[in-house]
Amino acid sequence: MSTNREKESPAFRGGAAFLLSQLGAHVAQQFADRVAELDLTPAQAGLLRMLVQAPGRSQRELAEMLGMPPSRFVPFADGMQERGLIERRRNPDDRRVYSLTLTDKGMELLARLGTVAKAHEEQVCQALTPDEHQQLIGLLRRIADQQQLTPGVHGGYRRLRSG
Repeated sequence: MSTNREKESPAFRGGAAFLLSQLGAHVAQQFADRVAELDLTPAQAGLLRMLVQAPGRSQRELAEMLGMPPSRFVPFADGMQERGLIERRRNPDDRRVYSLTLTDKGMELLARLGTVAKAHEEQVCQALTPDEHQQLIGLLRRIADQQQLTPGVHGGYRRLRSG
């Protein structure tokens, strides 16, 4: 049986790495639940966001940015194209290459996603003051930079399955 002293010890509550992992898993699941209401997965939400930031990128470039093998990216993009969210266009300089862009339907869904993401951020950080929220973002960015993580790209893309 654990005592109150054990529950208050830093070893029992976990260090920074444990807390980041614990919160990350919790927040990722909450986000997945929220975007599921838009009939999206977190990975699909991420691709919509990437395409608005970098329209016209090739499938290969996007797969590389995501750290995803091209063989997994193609069926992933196929599903989004079938839903009318993205479109492939032949690159005029190299007809073997397809560039991806958001459709009007994809842009509309992205706007709804932005509302969901903002509400998610507010809910997750409601225990913080606005200054603390900005400080936390700065500290986490510093850690992410030190760990050489690609800004804006979630590590979960590397494990994404095509099916």
